[in-house]
Amino acid sequence: MALEDARKQVDQAFTREDLKGASFENSFGGATSFLRRRYTKDLTGVDIAITGVAFDQAVTNRPGTRLGPRAIREASALQAFDPPYGWPFDVMETCAIIDYGDLAFDYANIPAFPAALTEHIRGILAADVASVTLGGDHYISFPILKAYAEKFGPMSLVQFDAHSDTWADDDMDRIDHGTMFYKAVKSGLVDPARSVQVGIRTTNEDNLGVPTLDARWVHENGPAAAVMRIKEIVGDHPVYLSFDIDGLDPAFAPGTGTPVWGGLHSWQAAAILRDLAGINIKGGDIVEVSPPFDTTGATAIAGAHVATELLCLLGWHLR
Repeated sequence: MALEDARKQVDQAFTREDLKGASFENSFGGATSFLRRRYTKDLTGVDIAITGVAFDQAVTNRPGTRLGPRAIREASALQAFDPPYGWPFDVMETCAIIDYGDLAFDYANIPAFPAALTEHIRGILAADVASVTLGGDHYISFPILKAYAEKFGPMSLVQFDAHSDTWADDDMDRIDHGTMFYKAVKSGLVDPARSVQVGIRTTNEDNLGVPTLDARWVHENGPAAAVMRIKEIVGDHPVYLSFDIDGLDPAFAPGTGTPVWGGLHSWQAAAILRDLAGINIKGGDIVEVSPPFDTTGATAIAGAHVATELLCLLGWHLR
């Protein structure tokens, strides 16, 4: 059946009628929505909405993550044929998933950007739909968390990252991809005691009491121990999972703005994400994929896999 479908399927982003099921469209052609899901703004009957935020004006080093959503969507075409590996269900068959498209914003009016993003996510959540966001630089998590905390209360943040992003910054109007989780904690959007950072390998003297499993800890103790510790910390609390692609070692994800050696291997990240099944996840994002520095496309591929794992974690509760 797959071969017959492949012979007739094209531009599934626009032509598919069902919100569920695989796509057998040629990976090298057609419109590149995420996993060939339908592009639509209609949230009726939808379980999960993929959305892009093409914003990178908060970076401190190399730019380019504004091109991340497009690259991640293109890379995801490789995954649209088969059920995600290692899961006991196929999220594409189980859940109604759409590509909600990108946030529209005025690139020249940066101060207006955070509120526009919060409203964008707020609209998705108001329809009782979960969001998975493709960044963009990591600042975008802060406006997103505002919408999530409005709906679910203070969130448990599970953060995969090379950097804590909790450097002190009491100016809530500053737009910086290294201070937004400081602001999220100080604003009451994130419960630090029920949150956890994974893969950290840069120095910050004050992480605001957020438990940290740094990269060396994961290497020495392994993914299974990391999963056990994460689940102990977050319990049944509502979780927002944010995955900065620089949480991976540059050997696996060179296309990012602030690469740091000694990071997680891709197999470790995959094992941790899959074994987190059952946490009370409400939404998530994958950020900091920078195509101009991704000469082989490996970083975008990793980003597409992370986004798919987020779909599976969300879909676990919808089986």
